[in-house]
Amino acid sequence: MQSGIQGPADTVRAGSNPGTPPGNAAVPGRRGGLRRLPRPVYGHIDSQSNILIPRHHKHTWAQLSYATQGYLQVWTPDARFVALAQRAVWIPAGVTHQVRQSPHTVIRSLYLDADALGLDWSACRVLAVSPLLHELIRRFSTLPVEYDPDGPDGRLARVLADQLAVSPDAGLILSWPTDPRLQSVCRQLQSHPDSAPDLGAFSRRLGLSDKTLTRLFQRQTGLGFRLWRQRARLVHALPLLERGDRITDVALACGYDSLSSFIAAFRAHVGVTPRAFAAGAREDDPPVRG
Repeated sequence: MQSGIQGPADTVRAGSNPGTPPGNAAVPGRRGGLRRLPRPVYGHIDSQSNILIPRHHKHTWAQLSYATQGYLQVWTPDARFVALAQRAVWIPAGVTHQVRQSPHTVIRSLYLDADALGLDWSACRVLAVSPLLHELIRRFSTLPVEYDPDGPDGRLARVLADQLAVSPDAGLILSWPTDPRLQSVCRQLQSHPDSAPDLGAFSRRLGLSDKTLTRLFQRQTGLGFRLWRQRARLVHALPLLERGDRITDVALACGYDSLSSFIAAFRAHVGVTPRAFAAGAREDDPPVRG
């Protein structure tokens, strides 16, 4: 996806190329490579969970990727998960993924022992982050890595797990097909949201009827062709709005002839207007400096 999302210069980064084969990540950070979690919740501001790993990788523990400022995307072989303000992405242990973030994103992510915390989600999810959960995540950015599990901080970890367990799904998710024919369609919809052909043109190119392509799209992605294309357009709009492009220009770049239609679609899927999104999410945390 040519979405303009990249790792910010002020984020500590692991030295690796994006093409590196996936594996269990052990990233050198201020505490060295992490081989096991020292506690069920791991998330100090200077710890490995807040270090951007720019390649596809996986962990033997769960990860909660959360941006207190800006937004991020989590790419897996199955889908693209977009977390805007007040949302976070749950990534189960063993799932190959890549986290992509916008230039001004501030990460407050956690690594978690899902079994110890009673969180048995086996698939990625985009979760709504309540004000209480937001503060708990921020709190774990300031706690010692090896906090007392039987003391107040250990009890906070259990409260955090309880809050995660009741967090509703609130996702902007683009499921990715496995059929090579649909993959080519999706790549074109992502790369050229302003000029990609319509359903009929794709059907003729692939030698399928409109009904067959529609059924195949639904079966492979869980979304109809038009809804998938709409979400792809909105994901494409995010970095354009964040960098300050005019809303009218963004609407045109995303294939919308009507500004009002773009604003209505954006509000329906993102939860705020394009202008509100462009104004910025929460900015109450300073950036992590390397």
